[in-house]
Amino acid sequence: MPAKGQKRKQQIIETAKDMFILHGFQSTHIGQVCEKLNIARGTVYQYFGNKREILYAVLEKVEEKIDDILDIDDLRDFYKSNPNPKTISKYVSDRLGSIIQTLLEEPIVIKLIYKDIIGIDEEVVSRVNKFLEYILKLLARDIEEVKKRGFYKKNINSEVTALMLIGGVQFIVYEFLRKEKSVLEKDILEAVVGNYIFGVLK
Repeated sequence: MPAKGQKRKQQIIETAKDMFILHGFQSTHIGQVCEKLNIARGTVYQYFGNKREILYAVLEKVEEKIDDILDIDDLRDFYKSNPNPKTISKYVSDRLGSIIQTLLEEPIVIKLIYKDIIGIDEEVVSRVNKFLEYILKLLARDIEEVKKRGFYKKNINSEVTALMLIGGVQFIVYEFLRKEKSVLEKDILEAVVGNYIFGVLK
């Protein structure tokens, strides 16, 4: 897609996201997005068939980012260099930090998971659940791989650990949003990653 088209597509996504949060999903219409951006309806339909597709584009972007962060081949290649414990700790912390950063950058995802956007229907809820299952699966796989290398405790349950990490991040972000407080990204990253690493270390 040409750069101009990509920019327009992103403008549509960002505008629709703001409206979904402010007015609710059901009360937001394509026409309102067009009016806000001063574009024709046909322009939106060049990129999206309906408003659900706009919402799903946000989820797909987050999925792609986390998929890239948790590339299993990258992790295996890293271990081939026989890293020392300090290097492993930094590498794992950076991966986790990047995941948390990705979620912080898209607070609408947290609101969707908590069903905190008025008017979302069962189809949207189903897509959000699939998104969550996919992210948890990637993270559990990553935890299992690190555990096999002897860096994490052998008796930790990878699926439960992944759920606790993502669940904790979701709740932190949700509470900051609910209380209309600024999300102090650096503080949150350091606290969550630090507490997580401390809990799973061998």
